[in-house]
Amino acid sequence: MSTISGNGHSNGTGRKPAARNVLGGKLKECGSAPLTGFFRDGCCNTGPDDHGVHVVCTRVTAEFLKFSKATGNDLSTPAPQFGFAGLQPGDRWCVCAARWKEALDAGQAAPVDLEATHESALQFMSLEELKAHAIVD
Repeated sequence: MSTISGNGHSNGTGRKPAARNVLGGKLKECGSAPLTGFFRDGCCNTGPDDHGVHVVCTRVTAEFLKFSKATGNDLSTPAPQFGFAGLQPGDRWCVCAARWKEALDAGQAAPVDLEATHESALQFMSLEELKAHAIVD
């Protein structure tokens, strides 16, 4: 699976360099059922058109979904016109960095897959905050 870097710069080969995760490694897939990511490529890639910065790979919880809905982003209600079935607790989803940080500050942060969270998330929160909510399987 190819990945897209959020910086828009080529590495001289005509291809963008592989996206990096918050640990400095290659960005891993977040989820394919449902298919997530701003580009619907399964990864939390980002780019200039991703104004919401959908870069935090979470395993959503009922509490996070309730918080997100209450603050204006309903992720649990199906929207068939957009091919969106709605999320259920346990689904993996690339969420907006600012929304995840907002949920963190409210004590409602969903667990995070560090290897699948894009490095640009570090512009919104610290690695320590992310590590404190890392998915442990």
